[in-house]
Amino acid sequence: MTETGGRQAMLMLSLATVGFAVNFWAWALLSPLGPRFKELLGLSAPQQALLVAVPVIVGSLGRIPVGALTDRYGGRVMFPLVSAVTIVPVLFIGLAGQTSFAALLAGGFFLGIAGTAFAVGVPFVNAWFPPQRRGLAVGIFGAGMGGTAVSALTTVGLVEWGGAAAPFVITAVVLAIYAVVSWLVLRDAPGRSIPGQPLMTRLAATARLPITWQACLLYAVAFGGYVAFSVYLPAYLQTGYGLEQADAAYRMAGFVVLAVLMRPLGGWLSDRIGPVRVLAGVFAVVAVMAAIQALTPPLLPVGTVAFLSMAAALGAGSGATFALVAQVAPADKVGSVTGLVGAAGGLGGFVPPLVMGFIYGRLGSYGLGLALLAVTAALAVVLTLTAVRAHA
Repeated sequence: MTETGGRQAMLMLSLATVGFAVNFWAWALLSPLGPRFKELLGLSAPQQALLVAVPVIVGSLGRIPVGALTDRYGGRVMFPLVSAVTIVPVLFIGLAGQTSFAALLAGGFFLGIAGTAFAVGVPFVNAWFPPQRRGLAVGIFGAGMGGTAVSALTTVGLVEWGGAAAPFVITAVVLAIYAVVSWLVLRDAPGRSIPGQPLMTRLAATARLPITWQACLLYAVAFGGYVAFSVYLPAYLQTGYGLEQADAAYRMAGFVVLAVLMRPLGGWLSDRIGPVRVLAGVFAVVAVMAAIQALTPPLLPVGTVAFLSMAAALGAGSGATFALVAQVAPADKVGSVTGLVGAAGGLGGFVPPLVMGFIYGRLGSYGLGLALLAVTAALAVVLTLTAVRAHA
């Protein structure tokens, strides 16, 4: 890669990461306000969990076609498009959609579009970098998931400062600015592979690749665990430890920030020692720490150490998963593989909040849900060291 090409690649990586963060900021707007909506609208615990989970599942499933479309049309088209379309549900919720549970669900459904930005960015960034640098590059892009931290840190405060519509209007303005800038500045990598097959044919071929399903399972645990904690941790801390809403939101933001910082490190380590070793290590950490937290230890220091350790491991595991995809997936199917894997990760985040809400409603404890996470992470270690190692 020439010096000029390297500078342009870094510019494209930077813009893609900003776009990912902005869209994830929008995607996570409902989560910090879940307790507020529960109080204002008299929602039950399962209704609150469903409200924050709906954008997750829509954004996850939407990554499948969006990833395939990015293979075909490129990030230069898809990034501005996804950002512009997301403005509509953001403004709807902010200006008209907070009066009923049904309206919030409808707005949250279309807010899920923002979550598809991930499937745009991975193939876009992947095409700009040589194989030996893709783990770090995709890991840096993945740090854009820190947009959820922006939401966690600002949404409640903006509502208190400017009213219920304030965070949504501000986010819509930022989305509009990014849509314009990305349309004017983003460029697809020279010589990127453009598939000629129809969409469904490409998706069927992608589904037959071993790396697709292996990475789906691993990402469902790594990124799914991150998403689950980022949307449900405030409710868990408020209910399980009696924290105030603002305190719980700030602790969740700390979890998110650490996971975000570790994602590029997971990609960088994968470039150096291989993604299989990184993935086996991080899932082992998650298994141990989830088992400890299942016993509901005191929040200080044991609970805090357990949650922060899981944040670091889940972030690094998310970066390592896509380092694996970058190494193994065919160049013209990276977007399609990313879409399916990203969907699995999002769905992995959709299920745990519902399970946790259900278990707490029946048993009055979150311990069983965390024990299930420990078992799942242990199974991920076994998968990594067997089937994944055989194909990596």
